[in-house]
Amino acid sequence: MSDVLAAVLMVAGAVFALVAAVGVARLPDLLIRMHAATKAGTLGAGLILLAVAIQGAETGLTLRALAAIFFLLLTAPVSAHLIGRAAYRVGVRLWERTRVDEFETYCRETGRCEAWRQEFQIKSDDAFVKNPNCHPERSEGSLRKTK
Repeated sequence: MSDVLAAVLMVAGAVFALVAAVGVARLPDLLIRMHAATKAGTLGAGLILLAVAIQGAETGLTLRALAAIFFLLLTAPVSAHLIGRAAYRVGVRLWERTRVDEFETYCRETGRCEAWRQEFQIKSDDAFVKNPNCHPERSEGSLRKTK
């Protein structure tokens, strides 16, 4: 019985991992790709680790697999959020069919992006596009903190 359950979890995890890979390859912009990679990839890896914990049936292996699932669920969404927020701030293009830009509204209402602009000097790249409401001024290459 545990072999069948482990096999089902392993196949389901592989399917979610495949969906995450296809999403990263096919979706239109960075933020949507990160959503696919984070959600489906985390679920896929979690199901595979759960299958390993069930199939292994040893206390040490099960605890390590459960700890890995816990840390995966704890760190993947946070890191994706931070990377996405940083990408937005430096001006990575949103998909042209994006209708709601809540962070732009937040920047305008709070003025917090103005403080961020003063703290960092953003340099541009061809992949970036300027958002006058929130994105800092850019001139040539990378993100550098000014003193």
